[in-house]
Amino acid sequence: MNLPRTIRTIAEVQAYSDAERADGARVALVPTMGALHAGHLSLVEEARKRGATRVIVSIFVNPTQFGPNEDFSAYPRTWDSDFAKCAEAKVNVVFAPTVDEMYPRGAQTRVAVGALAQPLCGASRPGHFEGVATVVCKLFLAARPHLAVFGEKDYQQLAVLRRMAHDLNFGIEIVGAPIARDADGLALSSRNQHLDKQARCEALVLSRALEAAQQAFARGECRRDALLALVEGEIGKASRAQVDYVELCDVETLAPVPEHLEAPTLLALAVFFDVENPTLKRVRLIDNAVLSPTAKCNSTKEEICNAGERKETPFLGKKKVEINLIGKIVHSEARRRKS
Repeated sequence: MNLPRTIRTIAEVQAYSDAERADGARVALVPTMGALHAGHLSLVEEARKRGATRVIVSIFVNPTQFGPNEDFSAYPRTWDSDFAKCAEAKVNVVFAPTVDEMYPRGAQTRVAVGALAQPLCGASRPGHFEGVATVVCKLFLAARPHLAVFGEKDYQQLAVLRRMAHDLNFGIEIVGAPIARDADGLALSSRNQHLDKQARCEALVLSRALEAAQQAFARGECRRDALLALVEGEIGKASRAQVDYVELCDVETLAPVPEHLEAPTLLALAVFFDVENPTLKRVRLIDNAVLSPTAKCNSTKEEICNAGERKETPFLGKKKVEINLIGKIVHSEARRRKS
């Protein structure tokens, strides 16, 4: 088995990419912070599907996207395992720079981000997306890829980076890959490593809440506040969960949506779970789903009781929805959640 080439400096990865591009290769970048799992490897697979003949995986825990009271020091760092997974996935290059390589002494420039970065994680993690945009900008300039692949679990991040790549004329194709989930529905995340057994079990309320909302939407429930209350009620069943945010947003602008949903809508969640860990008291997980009506919702305000109960007046037509929750199941050996 050919092992990936390990590159530590910007100059070396630039030279590698330039040579490969000159030779006709299609170069893809998969930016990560390490602690790789099957979800990351699905991004490599997606890059290959998009025609990439050379794949660079960057492994860099970026300090500028963490706030002062966040988990930068506790973020899992698993180099040996990460390298082995990259080798198994036939990655060509692992770009693993140091902090000093990415942010030399005296560095002052940052990438300012706009309205897309303000709600959701941007509201609860001030400065986060400035750090994300800055490091990804630097990775783009270092790796010089034709395309870059990101997971749709980080929906807002993907939107911010698409906007940045467009606004700054990078000429890089930004690809979003489906959310990778364990067989019981939990979205794969490097932070899942911090969950103890009970917290891991309780974290399933995220996918259950999304599924409950989608089922309600499929039955014709189009009221924003009713759907949000349903999701919050599901999450409230977990004793260790504390909601950071539960929001319904426009899928493109991430702006708030009207009370009556008729267009595709993002349902985004961020929830803290208490964990039994001597160095980390709680773990923050995110998840999302897109509610996508293919027929206009025919309910009206007059058909809905103020108390949240539906009157017996039937809807005037059937409403179909495109379900975008399960994503890609990558751990088939995991125990399936009983329905």
